[in-house]
Amino acid sequence: MDQGQAIAQAFVAARRAARGLSEYPGPIPATLDQAYAIQDRAIALAGDAVAGWKVGRINPPLDAELGSNRLAGPIFADQVTAADGGPMPVFAEGFAAAEAEFLLRIGAAPDPAKLSYSHDEALALIDAVHVGLEIASSPFPGINDLGPLVTISDFGNNHGLVVGAEVPGWRDLGFVDWPVRLLIDGEEAGAANAATMLDGPVGAAAFLFGCLAARGIALRPGQWISSGAVTGVHPVRVGQAVTALFDDGMTVSCTIDAATPEEDVSEVNDERKSG
Repeated sequence: MDQGQAIAQAFVAARRAARGLSEYPGPIPATLDQAYAIQDRAIALAGDAVAGWKVGRINPPLDAELGSNRLAGPIFADQVTAADGGPMPVFAEGFAAAEAEFLLRIGAAPDPAKLSYSHDEALALIDAVHVGLEIASSPFPGINDLGPLVTISDFGNNHGLVVGAEVPGWRDLGFVDWPVRLLIDGEEAGAANAATMLDGPVGAAAFLFGCLAARGIALRPGQWISSGAVTGVHPVRVGQAVTALFDDGMTVSCTIDAATPEEDVSEVNDERKSG
């Protein structure tokens, strides 16, 4: 077994068992290609339907070194919910965070052979924008400390998505200037707007379309793009309550729960969907 396959197997096994990994399970990937190759193997091992993709930022100076200012990871269908206020599981022995995000829904599949998209070309493929929360979690507590290549290798550090209401009049893109706040147990953890995020949520979509085409991964109508943390990446603990406020009017919330081993997952998912 090669090292990339062993890393992928270690992460998938830890996620299924809902247990932590005290160390990164192999040599740290040195390039984007190596990191995404591990992610691709882990997706195949997981065998779950992909309902969308998260997009995160790669900060300077690593963006220049790696040749990309963003990264991507899969969001699995059984980890997506519209149950506002319901429980969202994280790895209690690993890393966990909540992020206020704008969620873009793909309306038309991108050309799988097209590697570069303008802002307008990407916007034309979107059919809705919603407010939401990304739940970032990994069995490895040092996932963010070791940099974006490690983040990429474990599904981009994603473990769920809470889909809130649709943004009215989203096509005029006025929502990028909305004030966004994230509260943890009622205390403000961060505040910003999407205009500060590189080239904005649509830029995240343009990046993703090109990134996945280069990896030979086709996108489908109805899949979600979690376009990036507006107010930052905010660590959370089991038992905490998270609320994101958009434009002082739209909210989306969840409670942080402990992930359970895979044999218990079906019961947890049933509770989340009915919540």
